[in-house]
Amino acid sequence: MKIILTGATGYVGEGVLLELLRTPQVEKVLSVSRRSVQINRYQTLTADEKAKLEEYLIPDFMTLQPGDPHFRGYDAVFFIAGITSIGTPEDVYKRISYDIPAHFADIMPDKDQMTYIYLSGAGTDPNGKQWWMPIKGATENYIRTLGFRHTFAYRPALMRWAKGQKCMQKMQFIYLLFYPLMRLFGMANSMTEVALSMLACTRDGYAHYAINGRDITILAGSFNR
Repeated sequence: MKIILTGATGYVGEGVLLELLRTPQVEKVLSVSRRSVQINRYQTLTADEKAKLEEYLIPDFMTLQPGDPHFRGYDAVFFIAGITSIGTPEDVYKRISYDIPAHFADIMPDKDQMTYIYLSGAGTDPNGKQWWMPIKGATENYIRTLGFRHTFAYRPALMRWAKGQKCMQKMQFIYLLFYPLMRLFGMANSMTEVALSMLACTRDGYAHYAINGRDITILAGSFNR
């Protein structure tokens, strides 16, 4: 499979990128980002795994246009770029969480042959009372209207880092104490599971549009690498 990935310089995106590159069924990953991932610093990857990565650096996603040849011939978009709602002004949050992923979906070619996975987040609800919920809910709903082969909204909670990650969050070390308990409640996954579940969705589809932690576990278990 050939995958387009955004957010590879952030915590979740970096973890997914590393796991995609380690997966034999993945032929190529195109990282679309404002900054390079500096792939040579990852000592846990082989030279062949690093060679799967291609980077497309773009300072402003909103300047991308339909017909961009960089996006031809891919099986899926894993749109992972995002921002926390904590401390973020609503207009900035809307641009990053709605305008950019919606525009990115708009310009994709060959939608009927492509899967689009949007990393939404646990608790997303188009009718939710917290101000950020309707924004992400609107993004989920809009992307569903665009005619992709498959469309999924990912709503994970706690995610444990991948081997060799550099972009670490201090809170993750605290959350790790609760990882076994949260996993019992279907609210914790490894980055390996997240990446493999996305590949399973791309290859096979899935019965549910909104993918939660338990779905991620089931999907990852169905994908053997």
